[in-house]
Amino acid sequence: MLPPPRPIVHVRKPNARRLWLHAQRLDTRTPFGEGPGATAAAVEHLGYVQIDTINVIERAHHHILWARIPTYRREDLHRAQTVEKTVFEYWTHALSYVPTKNYRFFLPEMRRRRNATGGWFGQVKRQDVRKLLSRIRKEGSLTIRDIEDEVLVEKEHLWASRKPSRRALQLAFYAGALTVSARTGMLKTYELSERHFGWERRPASASEKQVSEYLLDRALRAQTIVSLDSVCHHMPGENLPSVRSSRRG
Repeated sequence: MLPPPRPIVHVRKPNARRLWLHAQRLDTRTPFGEGPGATAAAVEHLGYVQIDTINVIERAHHHILWARIPTYRREDLHRAQTVEKTVFEYWTHALSYVPTKNYRFFLPEMRRRRNATGGWFGQVKRQDVRKLLSRIRKEGSLTIRDIEDEVLVEKEHLWASRKPSRRALQLAFYAGALTVSARTGMLKTYELSERHFGWERRPASASEKQVSEYLLDRALRAQTIVSLDSVCHHMPGENLPSVRSSRRG
């Protein structure tokens, strides 16, 4: 038997604004402390920090961290990703920095990407991915600029690459075989996930229910007032019912 519906709570706009600013930790000067450790703490609280190419004064992801960490430096994010490995890159509603402790919640999506056919990665041959992984396993991490032994093709759109291997790199990344071990601006260095994180075995994958609860908890912690549509943004359609059924009181 379903529980009775909860009463509707009305929140005035000024109060909603204060709640949101507090959830985002924009109402105090140093909510995460100072130094390199503050960067990992900020990403953990926010759930993710979107990586953005917009660059007027500085790239958007650095602005997000600096607004909450007055002593923030770009090197702090590099340290968190490449040295301490407390954050990693993956897709949320866009490519983002995510706490490594939450890696298991992304394993179901990695499995889905690995088994998917058609779409953007439909042209990628599995043997090309295996060849690329074998090269990284033998020679070490690489960037797209290190791949020079291929025939260039015409770009299909502005963000595309003339190197066919870029799609193979992206597929291996989204499938979880590779991770971004370092980043210089928008240039990514790819490494085998197990080797980068030093895993003998990957973390156990979260269940669909656990992923749904994680998405809701992440949104409520960082924003307080959210819509289910925003929580489910960009999620595969078959996962939406489980998120909606996990609604918290």
